[in-house]
Amino acid sequence: MNTINTIDCRQQFEEVLKVYGVNGAMARVEPYGNGHINDTMLVTPADGRRPFILQKINTAIFRQPTHLMENVHKVTEWIRKKMCSEKGSAGQEALRIVPTTDGGLYCSLREDIFYRAYEFVEGVCLDLPRNKEDFYESGVAFGRFQRYLSDFPVEELYDTIPDFHNTEKRFEALLMAVEEDRVGRAAAAADDIAFALSEKDAVDACMECKRKLPVRVTHNDTKLNNVMLNPASGKAVCVLDLDTVMPGYAMDDFGDAIRFGASNALEDEKDLSRVWMDMDMFEVFTEGFLSAAEDGLTPEEIRQFPLGAKMMTYECGIRFLTDYLQGDVYFKTGYPEHNLVRARNQFALVKDMNRKMEEMKRIVEAKLKP
Repeated sequence: MNTINTIDCRQQFEEVLKVYGVNGAMARVEPYGNGHINDTMLVTPADGRRPFILQKINTAIFRQPTHLMENVHKVTEWIRKKMCSEKGSAGQEALRIVPTTDGGLYCSLREDIFYRAYEFVEGVCLDLPRNKEDFYESGVAFGRFQRYLSDFPVEELYDTIPDFHNTEKRFEALLMAVEEDRVGRAAAAADDIAFALSEKDAVDACMECKRKLPVRVTHNDTKLNNVMLNPASGKAVCVLDLDTVMPGYAMDDFGDAIRFGASNALEDEKDLSRVWMDMDMFEVFTEGFLSAAEDGLTPEEIRQFPLGAKMMTYECGIRFLTDYLQGDVYFKTGYPEHNLVRARNQFALVKDMNRKMEEMKRIVEAKLKP
């Protein structure tokens, strides 16, 4: 690991690039992607080196960045070995960390400033699928990710964000935010709070279900835009953004993907009449995911996928609502009501999932191998 003990803020970026063997004055640097959490840049060195992604890790969210990077390293190396065993080569299908000049996994400027770099993977990331094939391919990518890691010793991974998908804890955090009402927003969200509280029985049922399921290595942020697609073939290239890779449940990874990709609208769409779940998209993702992952999962895990879809959508909704009530301290926002709009959007999707739950269950059951 490279550590710089004293730092002039004006020189920070050039110092970081130097740690990666790049002259900052001789490189093109531009913002990349639209993630909510970390600051991400595409660095193109002028000396002919391949472009790479440079990220400043948000240490307010990831308080143990060294643990985070150990998780990423272990998982990417495991996937690389699996792919080489199956195909003879991993190519760009396995994300690769760019080491610092002394072989470190990250660059630390001081205890709260961490950067890391990845090889740039060429392709297309989508906020919404253009067609069914896009969503099918994202299902294949995340299913393949699950299969490659099905025998990984999950106890070796850190919880990078403890209780990240513990819906019960998220519910308790919402109750506390409502009670504190630290920025005086609870009145404006009264109906949204009431809906969130009305789903308490579903929260309890989900937590009871998870106690009976195996703990897996999970991605925990399975949005479509975390899959790189080949622009020519449309096939999935690799899974991106491994910050939240940690122990979890397959139903959560499946569910979060459905929450994001099977919705008819983006998660900050204000017009709730446009927010509903497309059952054709649900079916194609299920088919893609299971085509790549089913042999690594139990039938009971798969049967809980519809519940996972609902609960990940609900959980995301209460996280947005909690952040709104706390003054927007977690998610990046573009305007004061942004998190409330996101929460209402997710709750509209939950309501539609409630109406379609039996149909979701029939689709999943029909996809199970005999």
